[in-house]
Order: sequence, then structure tokens, then C-alpha cells
Amino acid sequence: MAIEMLESVFLSLFTLTLIGCVAAKLPILYALIVGYLIFSVYARLRQYSVPAILKMSAAGIRTAKNVLMTFVLIGMLTALWRAAGTIPTIVCHAADYIRPSVFLLMSFLLNCLVSFLTGTAFGTAATMGVICMTMARTMGVDPVWAGGAVLSGAYFGDRCSPISTSALLISELTGTNIFQNIRGMTRTAALPFLMSCAIYAAVGVSSAPSGSGSSAQVQQTLSPAFRLGLLTLLPALLILVLSVLHLNIRLTMLSSIGAALFICLFYQKMDALSVLRLLVAGYHSSDPQVAALMDGGGILSMVNVAAIVTISSSYAGIFRETGLLDGLKGKIGVLRRRYSLYTVVFWASIAANVIICSQTAAIMLVHQTCGFPEDDGPTFAIALEDTVVVIAPLIPWSIAGTVPLASASAPIGSLLTSCYLYLIPLWGLFAQSYRRKQALRAVRPH
Repeated sequence: MAIEMLESVFLSLFTLTLIGCVAAKLPILYALIVGYLIFSVYARLRQYSVPAILKMSAAGIRTAKNVLMTFVLIGMLTALWRAAGTIPTIVCHAADYIRPSVFLLMSFLLNCLVSFLTGTAFGTAATMGVICMTMARTMGVDPVWAGGAVLSGAYFGDRCSPISTSALLISELTGTNIFQNIRGMTRTAALPFLMSCAIYAAVGVSSAPSGSGSSAQVQQTLSPAFRLGLLTLLPALLILVLSVLHLNIRLTMLSSIGAALFICLFYQKMDALSVLRLLVAGYHSSDPQVAALMDGGGILSMVNVAAIVTISSSYAGIFRETGLLDGLKGKIGVLRRRYSLYTVVFWASIAANVIICSQTAAIMLVHQTCGFPEDDGPTFAIALEDTVVVIAPLIPWSIAGTVPLASASAPIGSLLTSCYLYLIPLWGLFAQSYRRKQALRAVRPH
């Protein structure tokens, strides 16, 4: 009982730290650092030495080493795709197809495409999201609905792209194959995706905003800064083709990086020093208009998220060795005997995201507390993907939602119109409830 009380005290301290950090509008990383100190003190009170605590932390971090290595590749990839003209070419051609009556639907689909190619909601919002919000203002489209379409599309790829950091993290944590997980995610998201398309199409047609598109303005801005042509699409095509062939994800990314490097050096005529600089610091244009649309990427752009994953992973090591979450996990175990895995993960995901404010840390916490050795890995992975990943951006104070919306200059009210993010977990809850009722009906005596 004393240990359970101690666990509750330290978990409450961590929760208060997170709430205070959010209230003070401080970076969530600060709260996670303080949290590490809090849990280290708990370990010391449980008679663990400092070297033992550091060993626990290192063991936890090792579970995410592949994800951390992938972060470096993603940073390089997103910078090179900008410099090589891959993203500018996609943006310019996509802008041609956006018209006022289908703007919301096309914004959703285009952000789905870019997020699937890049695997990052933040990067998508900062590129295609910026374009869509700029065009929304030009056409007179409601920015709340436009922002919702952008955020929904941005998390389409964040959830199921083969180079998504959250998908890779869940794959590592559950010991599952990412491509098998993607197939499962495709099945569970098919209806929510179609329903989202229908909603955005209906709202777009009914509102019928007037105004001319801004595709010409976009092309006039980007065309002088890049050589735009079919060759620039090669890095993106390599990601698609090699992912379909199930090549190792890091080899796939390295192939795309190699193609983008070649294009930067020999097609865009960049010098080697500039390419090396952008690999680290990201793409930066001297033209303010181009910079507003295209700046970003680079290894340094991944430092913050890598730090969050590193600290969150160190928690996992401490939790596992000290049993800090055993009391909470025991209570969840009781719920698991009464309710389905998905239902428990659903409600745990809401609580974790409300408290932690970080998608990565929430994934780690839900996995730590809701996972049991007897669970089927792929089933647990899909449950995490359909709940904690898409619920995170719906929390108004979570960086998962606020950062993409701020990057795209969309209002916070857009959280209410992010249809895809609501429909996936709710459809999963409905489907699980329906299957459970059918199973109970099947075993009842006739």
C-alpha cells in the first residue's frame, strides 16, 4: 500500500509539472526533463543507485535507437526534397487542381499525399498546409474548415507512412513489421477516409466560395527558385516504389536521399558545401516569399523531437525496472478483463494525451500501461495507431495539433473540423463494440 501511495505521489508530481508547463506556455521538453528528475528521485527512494538509474535509462533509450537513427535520415530527406525541387514541383502541379468548390476536398487529399511522402505532419503543414491556407484566404474559404482539412491530411501520413516517426516508434515498441501494420491501418481507416472525403466535398460545394485560385501566384514564386521538371519527382517516386516492394525503410530513405543529392548537385546546380550545409541546417532561401513556403528540414529540425523521444524512452527503462507503473497497470488489467483491448487503449489514450501533451510520450505511456505479454502484437499496434496517434493532435494544448496549425497559419478552431482524426478512433470503438455484441450473441444458447 505504501509503495502504491508513493507511485501515486510521483505520478501526480509529474502531471502537475506538465500542467504547469502548459499553463506557462513553456516547451514540453522542459517538463519532460523535470519528469526525468522526478522519476529518478523515485528510483533512489526505492534504493536504486545512480549508476543503476543511468543503466535503466540507457536500456530504455536503446529501444528507440532505430527511430532516432531514422530521425536523422528524415531531417536530411526533407531538406533535400526542398532543395532538389521535389516538394516545389508537387506543390506547383497540385495547386492547378484546386478550385473553390472542391477546395476542402483537394486540400485534404493533397495534404494526405504530401504527408504520406514525407511521413511528417509538421513538415506537411509547413509546406502544403501553408499553400492551402494561403489559397483559402484568396478564395474566401472558411479558414476553420480549411485548417481542419489540412490537419486531417497532415496526420494521414503521420499515421501510416512507412517513414512516419510515430509508425516506426509503434512498430519498434510492439515488435511488429511496419508494412504489416500499414496494411492493417489501411483496413481500419478506409471508411473514415471516405467519410472525411464526403464531408469535405459536401461542405465545399454547399459553401461555394467565390474567388480565383492562386496557383499562378504559387508558380510565379517557386519557378524562379528551382528547376521544376519530372526528374525532381524521382526521390518521391523511389519512396513509393521501394516501400511497395517492402525494402528496408532506412535503405529506402537512403536511396531517395542519394537521388535528391544527385539532383541538387547536377540538376539544380548547387555546390557541395551548400548541400552539406542544408543537410544539417535545412533548406533556407534568400527570397522571403520562397522562404515562407519552403524553408525547413535538416538534421537540426529533428533535434527537439529526438530529445523528446530520448527522454520518453528513458522513462520506459525506469518504469520497467522500478515497477513505478505496476499499480496503474494493475488497475488497467482489471479493466482489460471487463472490456476489450481497443476500448481500454481508447480511453487510456485520451487520458495520456490530455496529461502529457506530447504524442510521442503518450504513445510510450499507453504502450507501457496497456500492453501485456499475451497481447497479439499487430492487434495492439493497430489499436495504438487508431487511438493515441490521432487523438494527440485533437488536444488544444498538445504540440501535435498546435504546431501544425500554427505553421500553416490556421485557427485553433480547426481542431473541431479535423474530421478524419475524430472518425478513425470513433469508428474503431463502434466496430469493436459491434464485434463484441456479435460474439456474445453467438455464444448465447438458442
